[in-house]
Amino acid sequence: MNLVLLGAPGAGKGTLASYLIEKMGIPSISTGNILREAIKNNTPLGQQAKDFMDAGQLVPDNLVIDLLKERIAKRDCKSGFILDGFPRTIPQAEALDQVAKIDCALLVDVPYEVIEKRMTGRRVCLRCGATYHVDANPPRIAGVCDICGDKLVIRSDDQPEVVKRRHETYHEQTEPLVDYYEKQGKLTRIDGTQGIRETEKLAVEALGL
Repeated sequence: MNLVLLGAPGAGKGTLASYLIEKMGIPSISTGNILREAIKNNTPLGQQAKDFMDAGQLVPDNLVIDLLKERIAKRDCKSGFILDGFPRTIPQAEALDQVAKIDCALLVDVPYEVIEKRMTGRRVCLRCGATYHVDANPPRIAGVCDICGDKLVIRSDDQPEVVKRRHETYHEQTEPLVDYYEKQGKLTRIDGTQGIRETEKLAVEALGL
């Protein structure tokens, strides 16, 4: 199965992707990782991508698609793959359709209000990496890590203004993909508000695994 994961930043796509990799036995493909690997290996496409990046420009969609085409031709994608974070726009989805047959677009549906509460409530320990949430998983002492006693902080990505800006970008650029795949009859929605385990269960049921 060739699967695209959709959902706003903070909806839990990355966690779900990790679970589905194990459950389905297929790789999750990140265009960022593809770019870095191609540049590291100095492939012809990687060199082209590096030229754009060195010039401070975005890597063009057609080049990303060519890199993706190379990646999904590898043996580990024979039974399918999971795309998380690509496509982000309608033109990217249209280009993707030219090189791969997408069987399902799985939307992890979470309202913005829930995402905002999730992300702005996160606290992390920079010393040991422990993660907490002020409501769902609070430390024993507010603002102090249970494990090492260091001060907990809010990551820059979890600042309210950053969360809002990322959601606005998603709404403008990526949310139209929901309608795009729905018109193709490939969209499947699952409720992502019930926690990790319930979301995994709903995904398994929706995908018939």
